[in-house]
Amino acid sequence: MSADNNVSRRDFLKTTGIAAGTLVGGGLIGGLVGYNINGKGTATIEHGNGTTSEAAGSPKAKMFFMNERDFKILSNATERIFPKDDLGPGAIDLDVPYFIDHQLAGQYGSNSKEYMQGPFGEGSPTQGYQSRLTRAEIFKQGIAKMETEAQSRFKKSFNDLEGKQMDEILTAFQKGDIQMSGVTSAFFFALLRAATLEGAYSDPLYGGNRNMEGWRMKGFPGHQMAYITMIEDPKFQKIEPNQLGNH
Repeated sequence: MSADNNVSRRDFLKTTGIAAGTLVGGGLIGGLVGYNINGKGTATIEHGNGTTSEAAGSPKAKMFFMNERDFKILSNATERIFPKDDLGPGAIDLDVPYFIDHQLAGQYGSNSKEYMQGPFGEGSPTQGYQSRLTRAEIFKQGIAKMETEAQSRFKKSFNDLEGKQMDEILTAFQKGDIQMSGVTSAFFFALLRAATLEGAYSDPLYGGNRNMEGWRMKGFPGHQMAYITMIEDPKFQKIEPNQLGNH
């Protein structure tokens, strides 16, 4: 949501190495591995452009957001952060909203593996997570505040706004201009942006990065069993990505 609109998406994809590396290795992922639909370990459910077993991708179904309006607000916000263009799909087409929804329903959303007792001081930027609220509570409040802000500024639902109007609200969150309880709007926006990038670049097992299109935009090979057949070849290797569900 930078004010500098001269940064192209191509530059963004070249420079966000953390999205395909560090973020995939940590952060959100891990709360819902082993999720089981039918008690047999797999379930064939609509996902992406066809069907897939759960081994290849998390089911395309909401697990946290019970209100369709709120889920759509989340979807539109992530699309403004990671929009579709001529280089590839945006957040919605990559199933990023489902990725975030599933993570909020698990240990990431409940902060169940983190120390969540007081004292709850304001803290400094180097002190990490300081809020008494869980991430699930922060996202719920943040989504509600987006809708309130849209009604206040434009007399419309956030979902009915033009793109530039959505950007105006998201930028206000990023700058910390929106009043929130127990957390700053800037912190919520940071969580939302990080979750959006993780959903775009994580393994499809976790519900996002539909058909590995996020990896294809980065030229990231995913999870290859070995590189023995090409490691000594001096030529540049363009490798079709592979996901965990294919092993």
